[in-house]
Amino acid sequence: MSKQDKSPSISRFPAVVAVVAVLVTGAPAVPSASAYGVAAHGSAISGLDRVTDLPSLERRLLGEINALRRQQGLAPLRASKGLAAAAREQSMSMAENGFFGHESPGGSPFWKRVESMYPKPAAGSWSVGENLVWRSPRLSAERALQLWLDSPPHRQNLLEPTWREIGIAAVHAKGAPGVYGGQDVTILTADFGVRR
Repeated sequence: MSKQDKSPSISRFPAVVAVVAVLVTGAPAVPSASAYGVAAHGSAISGLDRVTDLPSLERRLLGEINALRRQQGLAPLRASKGLAAAAREQSMSMAENGFFGHESPGGSPFWKRVESMYPKPAAGSWSVGENLVWRSPRLSAERALQLWLDSPPHRQNLLEPTWREIGIAAVHAKGAPGVYGGQDVTILTADFGVRR
């Protein structure tokens, strides 16, 4: 089962969000990048010195998400190293390769990336979801959360009662290529998960 939304055109909005969730018990059907309104991949940024991690933004966003979940009577989410690694891979890839979407530049669905770092249990169920957002030049935890809350599919991912873990990766890229048009941007990926 998968859920999706079509992201607004990047050229018309200063902030862009995308969401996807999937319950995996076999091989799921996940839509292609074009189903999310994702623009074509751009050229890569030369040098990682133009992309920096933002751990304080990640911590603030985790606090904001858990405060929201507590207000709604939901269990807070535990930080997961595996989900954080999957989220970081996507945020860095988007910044370096100039695209915005859940799939990898090679077209692999998001859940394959997440599964490689947050594996399915031998028996039982496994479910993951992902929210994305970018803004130029900066993005606060409060603004990212509000953008997601204003979108029903993103809100649903934030408030999904079954999630137990989360990984968040925030990066800032100077002169990001491709869909970012050479702007300085902040990109956030939040990967949600549960293993039973």
